[in-house]
Amino acid sequence: MDCGIGMGGKDRRSDGGAVIGSRVAVLFLVLMASVSLTACSKEKAKTGPDDESLLQAVPPADMAKIRSVQEGKHWSNPYLVIRPAAVGLLTGVAANEEQILKPEDTLKALAQLPAAAWPYGRAVAILVDAKPSSSEEDKIALRRNRGIVAGELQNAHVAINWIPSS
Repeated sequence: MDCGIGMGGKDRRSDGGAVIGSRVAVLFLVLMASVSLTACSKEKAKTGPDDESLLQAVPPADMAKIRSVQEGKHWSNPYLVIRPAAVGLLTGVAANEEQILKPEDTLKALAQLPAAAWPYGRAVAILVDAKPSSSEEDKIALRRNRGIVAGELQNAHVAINWIPSS
């Protein structure tokens, strides 16, 4: 006995269960979309300002104060030492302790420093630890690390006071 168009046969399924299967598929897709949107919104909520933005909170470099510093040993702002394998970070906050960084992590480390570490404003001193006896590989690594650090600092509008190597 036929119950009419779209009503199905005796088991009340008009297309052999395809409607239920398609509803489950649609429900599954909606669920996946909502989960992915939730994950994206949580990820955006976790991420705060980037390192460049954090450094913008430090006032611009005060060139008058920087010019008044005659020797590197009187430098009170962050001081970077570029080496072939790493970058050393010295600050007035922990002047007796050198923090060893990867060149690409330098900006992140500087952004985490307190405001007291920047008495001259947004400026760092950099010494490239080049030695006349350095191998060609070390010289290449020094140039690469110097380029990475200098590029990141320039993008973040951090003034660089290059210290000549002895």
